[in-house]
Amino acid sequence: MKRILLISVTLLLAVCAFAQRQPQQYQYSVAKDLPYRTSGDDYVKEMCKVDVAYVPGLTDRPVIVWFHGGAMKSGSKELPQALMTRGYIVVGVGYRLHPKVSVGEIVKDAAAAVAWVFNNIEQYGGSTSKIYLAGHSAGGTLVDLVGLDKSYLAEYGIDADRIAALVPYSGQVVTHYTERGDHGISPLIPIIDNLAPLYHMRPDCPPMLVISGDREMELYGRYEETAYFVRMMKLHGHKDITFYELDGFEHGDMVAPGHLVFLKWLRERERPSAN
Repeated sequence: MKRILLISVTLLLAVCAFAQRQPQQYQYSVAKDLPYRTSGDDYVKEMCKVDVAYVPGLTDRPVIVWFHGGAMKSGSKELPQALMTRGYIVVGVGYRLHPKVSVGEIVKDAAAAVAWVFNNIEQYGGSTSKIYLAGHSAGGTLVDLVGLDKSYLAEYGIDADRIAALVPYSGQVVTHYTERGDHGISPLIPIIDNLAPLYHMRPDCPPMLVISGDREMELYGRYEETAYFVRMMKLHGHKDITFYELDGFEHGDMVAPGHLVFLKWLRERERPSAN
């Protein structure tokens, strides 16, 4: 009897301790289909929109701008439920898709969306000093290009170094294979031109959290090119870049554990303001 009671008390204490560690629960609202480009053809008006998940009444919140994957050929704006925690604002970005537009035009859409966030997120309680860009696969490539090549945001009078951090999940850092396909180049033949994040490496860019799937399971050697990118960024003198390989997870299913890695990393950076 005493043993059963001791186990019960131990379990109760463990449950209480676990509950105390959990973040406060927040009630999110979602503003849907907000246009970030107000001029252009019907396709621009259809695709260039964002959804914003936010908690009414909160201010000075970190903002996660999320770019979906899909090889720049498919997919639509997403609000990952896992990222909607601790009052973080999540912005899901829609953008035009290939082959209706080129990869270069898609990157311009991504930059326009980020500029919209800088100019509008305060009305949803977000802080312009805490804007994190994140995305999976093609979305990770867009994150890298907008953050590394300062010319995209400079068009809107915004310094890319104001971004709090860049968080690509399995983004391609050589020229994206969809762009290479337009020139008859195989996905297995790497090219580095001005549409490759590797082309724009610099030591003074925002902090980076780079996440890859398992090296034996990733798409087209994505782990190896990502590891090379991280190494070269360090050799260029970048002082704040962290790299995770998610063992046992392939390109498609690494997103869920990637969210856990990102949220842990973000909590550490945002303490105590985000708790």
